[in-house]
Amino acid sequence: MTPAAPAYLRLVRTSGWYDLIVTAGFATPWTYALVHRLLSAGGDALGLGTMPALTPMQTLYANLMGSVVVVWALLRVVRPLPLHGLLDGTARVLFSLWQAYALAHDGPAVLWPFLAVEVSFGAAQLAPWARARARSGRESVRHS
Repeated sequence: MTPAAPAYLRLVRTSGWYDLIVTAGFATPWTYALVHRLLSAGGDALGLGTMPALTPMQTLYANLMGSVVVVWALLRVVRPLPLHGLLDGTARVLFSLWQAYALAHDGPAVLWPFLAVEVSFGAAQLAPWARARARSGRESVRHS
């Protein structure tokens, strides 16, 4: 699959839908309070730990992240482009690093499933770019 292939653009759109579904609840204080309760209850029921107590600053940061990700997700759903996949894959590397950092510092284990999805979408969206770059590098060596 190349970054310009229809299958790649479907992947970019699918990652947008995933982000929209998962992060829409983070975009407002009212919906984040509900998501926070659901994540805590689910984590507790599965033995993955609960979320830290809800604070106004935590809510603010969740709302900021949720708002930006919802807009970014809508762009990829409505108009997926190869560049959007490259940028989203890069963002997922960053999100994965920060989730891994939180987990390494006693963050709730409920983050593990989200980390798995971030790594999977990131790898799937960046791999075609890496293959294309490797091919172009081999071709430039042949033409030297």
